[in-house]
Amino acid sequence: LKTLTVLVTAEKLVREKGGNIDLAKLPLDNRATFDMISRGETAGVFQLESSGMVDVLKGMQPDTFEDIIAVVALYRPGPMDNIPSYIRRKHGKEKIDYLYPNLEPILKETFGIMIYQEQVMKAAQILAGYTLGGADLLRRAMGKKKVEVMQEQRALFVKGCAETNNIPEKKANEVFDLLEKFAGYGFNKSHAAAYAVVAYQTAY
Repeated sequence: LKTLTVLVTAEKLVREKGGNIDLAKLPLDNRATFDMISRGETAGVFQLESSGMVDVLKGMQPDTFEDIIAVVALYRPGPMDNIPSYIRRKHGKEKIDYLYPNLEPILKETFGIMIYQEQVMKAAQILAGYTLGGADLLRRAMGKKKVEVMQEQRALFVKGCAETNNIPEKKANEVFDLLEKFAGYGFNKSHAAAYAVVAYQTAY
């Protein structure tokens, strides 16, 4: 990424002027940085400078590092449809729905919207007793959409939901459908977070 060269150069120039900056140790709650991002003044900011993204930032008014991770993951075909809902929920204009009460701990930071592959895996673990290894196989199967593999996984999921949480078959199937939809375009959170770090450092 040429952005990394830009960042290293900026760091060097600040030091030459007698300043002291270490990009690896920037506070991730710098108010001025979030204010600038929320105004959409992001020309030259990694991942945040397209005109569509600027509109999203003005609407969202990001004020936490988690918001930056979320917007990086959401601003792609597929998950983009969830952006208006994320913004409304963040600002208290839409009721937050956690799909199932047990999922609140993993969906709280994204206002009940499943954005990351890790959330899909954790949901399978919590609701249907999957191991994380098994949940990763489920995630991959959902991404590839192979019919017979999906039927197998659905049966496992429904059985697991009944045994782990006494979730009725109809409800378990509904949750499986939702997970499948999210898994089809879910972004890897660790990847989005790495991008968000570079975006935040550039804005700072």
